[in-house]
This record gives sequence, C-alpha cells and structure tokens, in this order.
Amino acid sequence: MRRREFSNSTLAVAALGGLAATVLPGLAQAQAKPPAEGIDYVTLDKPAAVESAPGKVEVVEFFWYSCPHCNQFEPKLEAWLKTLPKNVSFRRVPVSFRPDFEPQQRLYYVLEALGKVDALHKKVFYAIHVDKQLLNTQDLVTAWAEKQGIAKAKFVELYNSFPVNLRARKATQLQDQFKVDGVPALGIAGRYYTSGSLAGTLERALQVTDYLIAQASKPK
Repeated sequence: MRRREFSNSTLAVAALGGLAATVLPGLAQAQAKPPAEGIDYVTLDKPAAVESAPGKVEVVEFFWYSCPHCNQFEPKLEAWLKTLPKNVSFRRVPVSFRPDFEPQQRLYYVLEALGKVDALHKKVFYAIHVDKQLLNTQDLVTAWAEKQGIAKAKFVELYNSFPVNLRARKATQLQDQFKVDGVPALGIAGRYYTSGSLAGTLERALQVTDYLIAQASKPK
C-alpha cells in the first residue's frame, strides 16, 4: 500500500504494505540475475544525508513499530546484520508519515538516548503485535516505558527534549529525501533505495542491499 493511501481503517491491516513477503511469479529466476536499477532498486536523483564516518557505507532501515511487515522483518534483519562487512555502518530510522506515527518515532529516539535500543527495541514490537497494545500516543508510550523500568519524569523530559525533536525532524527529512513510500525499506550510501515491493520479497531486498553495498564500496 502506498503512503498516500493510508487511512485509519487500514492502519492495523497492511501498514504500508509494499512489502509482499510472498514469492512473486518468476522471482526464483529473477534472484539469479544481478539486481537491476529501476526494478530491484532506485538511484536517488540527489544524494541523501548520511551520518557515517568517511570510508563507511551507511545502510538505513526505515521502519514503523506498528507495521506487521517490519515486525516480521526484524529477525531477518538481525541475522543479516551479523554478516555485514566492517566498512558498513547501520542505523534505524523510524518513519512518521502521519501525526499519529510520531509517538513511536520519538519513543525510538528516547530509547536511543538512554542506550536501551538493544534491550527494548524488540519488546516494542512484541507489545504491539503480540500484546496488541496501540502505543500511538505520548501517554501510551510513556506508560509502556514506565513499565520497562524507565522513570516517567525522565522519559517525558527526553521525549520533549531538543535532541529528540531534532532526531525526529531529521528522520522525517530523510524519509522524504529517499521518497520512502512503504516500510520496511532500506537506504544505501545515501544514493540507493530498495524495499520488499521493489525487490519482490524482503529476503531479496537484503540481497539487493548486499549488491549495492558492494557497488558503493568500489573505489571512485
């Protein structure tokens, strides 16, 4: 589903579903071919901002906690991250396509500021997709965080802080620079963009990302 087609009635159903996890016709044959620009991935007209150090290839995962495909993608992504070359840096960017996405976007950056992404990132997915918690308002994410042992006053302070405001604003700017229209999606080296809808499956999107990392790693 395209970003512009989002409505409250579709929120819990497909969550930006350009991410078909099923195998598309002819995909097995396509996987044997090198990824094709305009089919498996796109090249940005204007390079997007990167935060990686010089000499590093940055990979960005665009995600939304309430997206069922992002939830399904997480274990695949975690396994793939263990295989990354040393010249690759990785970061997550929570999207905010609508105002009610923002509480989860800010939740992620509060966890990042507290150094608790490793401990609680998966638990947010679990709370939403297994425990069926909404977590779509400041009060709801604050209450959830408090149950995880984060002091309410500290959480609220960070949630409304300048650094988290800045990170959230930059995240939204980056999703616009990459023209993200579905999640999960991957940005590579500030130049390339792929997703399950482009590559055919999320597994294939990771293979395409490997290819684009290799392309971006070549000496200029």
